[in-house]
Amino acid sequence: MGLINRMETVFKSKMNKVLNRMEDPRETLDYSYEKQLEMLQDVKRGVAEVTTSKKRLQLQRAKLMQSVGKLDSQAKDAVTADREDLARMALERKAALMQQVEGIDTEISELEKQEEKLIASEKRLSTKVEIFRTRKESIKAGYSAAEAQVRINESVTGISEEMADVGLAIERAENKTEEMKARAEAIDELMEVGTLEDLTGPQDDIERELAKISAQTSIESELARLKAEAGKEPEKPEKPEGKEAGKGAEK
Repeated sequence: MGLINRMETVFKSKMNKVLNRMEDPRETLDYSYEKQLEMLQDVKRGVAEVTTSKKRLQLQRAKLMQSVGKLDSQAKDAVTADREDLARMALERKAALMQQVEGIDTEISELEKQEEKLIASEKRLSTKVEIFRTRKESIKAGYSAAEAQVRINESVTGISEEMADVGLAIERAENKTEEMKARAEAIDELMEVGTLEDLTGPQDDIERELAKISAQTSIESELARLKAEAGKEPEKPEKPEGKEAGKGAEK
C-alpha cells in the first residue's frame, strides 16, 4: 500500500505540473465567466417562471371574481322574485368561489415573495458577474502583456526553447565552419610540402622537380649577382666529409 500511495502521489504531482503548463488563465477566466452567466440565466428564468405563474393565477382570480359578481347579481334577482331557494343556491356557489379566490390570493402572495427574492438575487448576481467580467478583462490584459514581455525578454536573452535551439544551430554551424577552415589549411600545407598531389594541376612529378631545380638555380644566380655587386667573392663550396676522409686514408 505504501508503494501504491507513493506512486499515486508522484502521478498526481506530475499531472499537476503538466496541467499547470497547459492551463491558460485567460481560458479559465472565460470559462468561469460563462458559468456565472449560465447561473444568472437560470435565475432570470426562475424569475420569469414565477412571474408567469403569478400572472396565470391573477387571470384565474379575475375570472372567479367575474363569476362571483354574476352569482351575487343572481342572488339579488332571486330575492326580488321571491325565490329564496335560488338566492340561497347562488350565495352557496358564491361562497365556494370566494374560498377558491382566497386560496389563489394566498398562492399569489407566496409567488410575489418568491419573485421579490429572485429579483433581488438576480440583481446581486448581475452585479457580481459584471464586477467579475471587468476584473477578468483586466487580468487577461495584464497576463497578455506579461506574456508578451516574457517572450520579448526570452528572445533578447536567448533563454527560450526556440532561441536555445537557434543558438545551438549557430554554434554547430560555427564549429563546422572552423573545422572546414582547419581542414582547408591543413590540405594547403600538405600540398605545399608535396605530401599531397594536386590532381587538378597540369604538372606531374618530373615537372614539379624540374620547377624546384629551376627555382633554386634562379635563386643562386640572383644571390651571386648581388654578392658580385657588393664586391664579395662567392664562397667556395665545402667538400663532403666522405671525400676528406678518403684522402686522409690514401696518405
